Amino acid sequence: MQLTTPPIIYPSSDDQPMADSTIQYKLITKIKEGCELLYKNDENVFVAADLLWYPVEGNSTISQAPDVMVIFGRPKNDRRSYLQWQEDRIAPQVVFEIRSFNDSQTKMNRKFSFYNRHGVEEYYLYDPQENELIGWQRIEGFLEVIEVMSGWVSPRLGVRFELGEDGLEIYRPDGQKFLSYLELEEQQQLAQQRAEHEAQRAENEARRAENEARRAENEAQRAEHEAQRAERLAAKLRELNIDPDSI
Repeated sequence: MQLTTPPIIYPSSDDQPMADSTIQYKLITKIKEGCELLYKNDENVFVAADLLWYPVEGNSTISQAPDVMVIFGRPKNDRRSYLQWQEDRIAPQVVFEIRSFNDSQTKMNRKFSFYNRHGVEEYYLYDPQENELIGWQRIEGFLEVIEVMSGWVSPRLGVRFELGEDGLEIYRPDGQKFLSYLELEEQQQLAQQRAEHEAQRAENEARRAENEARRAENEAQRAEHEAQRAERLAAKLRELNIDPDSI
């Protein structure tokens, strides 16, 4: 009897939480949504958060779930996991990790080794507790540390990183900041309020111009009536053989 090899299962979950704190969750979602907005019109850029990536076919033990990963050259389809051999063997080019308060250095070293081994081009690690950002860029086959991260512009994404007292800020190529959903909603509300105020101002200006035009028209009619009355009076005087200009 010929034995059949059972199919290899690639789990869609590593049984780990997406985030261990509210700040970590906020940063992950802000970066993920910011990257998605950046490429919303490009159907061949896939952005995911906390999605298991399997780089090696036939080995389900080799995997990592980056907090955020950006893959150029792959469609925006829904996936339960990222099986690289089914994705034209394209590895995620850009990876973000937000360090949790309970992430050990050993765990972070393993993540770096994984990304270094499996072809990530840019790796960004932010520690919100320390407000520290570290970046690596692939040079001649290896991830090399980026010496100065504040002001650094990602070669792949075109975004700029800035570190301030309030933490990490990421700026799009057009200068707009990556915003959370709440910040985007507030921005839209402010824009709507400004538009409404501008529309009201324009309406008031139009009404004022209309009133001015009506006043000018009334003045013109009054002047015309005065001229007609004066002409009638002059005609009466001439009928009486009185020169109007002599009065």
